[in-house]
Amino acid sequence: MINLKGQRVLVTGAGGNIGAGIARRFAAAGAEVVAHYRHSAEAATALAEEIGGSTVRADLTDPAQVEAMVERVGTVDVLVNNAAVQSVCPLRELSTSEWREIFDANLHAVFTLTQAVVRRLLDEGRPGSVIAISSIEGDQPAAGHAAYASAKAAMNMHTRASALEYGRDGIRFNTVSPGFIGRPGIDEHWPEGVARWHAAAPLHRLGTPEDVGNACVFLASPLAEWITGQNLAVDGGVSTHPTW
Repeated sequence: MINLKGQRVLVTGAGGNIGAGIARRFAAAGAEVVAHYRHSAEAATALAEEIGGSTVRADLTDPAQVEAMVERVGTVDVLVNNAAVQSVCPLRELSTSEWREIFDANLHAVFTLTQAVVRRLLDEGRPGSVIAISSIEGDQPAAGHAAYASAKAAMNMHTRASALEYGRDGIRFNTVSPGFIGRPGIDEHWPEGVARWHAAAPLHRLGTPEDVGNACVFLASPLAEWITGQNLAVDGGVSTHPTW
């Protein structure tokens, strides 16, 4: 039902687990995918070869590199702000530099790249879709994730504020908030957490990167042309549960 042929999509952090799933789903919908990476060159290159896309490298916390990347990639129809970092640290032990590192990667980089892409869209008079990968922790924090949860909550508001300002220009902004997304080895690494999630989620499974990608493809498509400023939880229904 969704055909994005002719659309150019930039997915940040595409060398990672969720980013690769998002890129694959856009490619399956016919879009031209540009896979951004910072450190994972090998994974991003393999992904691009698999889906027939291209790669671009940049440190998104460096505004100069962001501007250079946008200039190199050119106009994109869809931006998916997926690149992120996460750490686990009790609030009382969290240093100022660690706090800033989380916000630089998860919020400030999103602002810088979104601004650069939107400016180009406005200059060319083109519509567009900007999707930010948030987290259910933006509404319900987990212990040891104070900086991460705070940055994601701010990302949600940044998205809503952007939607308010640029709806008249045909640029839509939405967030996707994944729950527990599976990755290779997670059952052995954290069996207790996996078991708790299965018990709490009405759909009784972990999410997949492709689940997140499907939500992004929908929000970028004409099927969502009257949806902006919204946060779509992709969590197997766990948000209906008091806690997991």
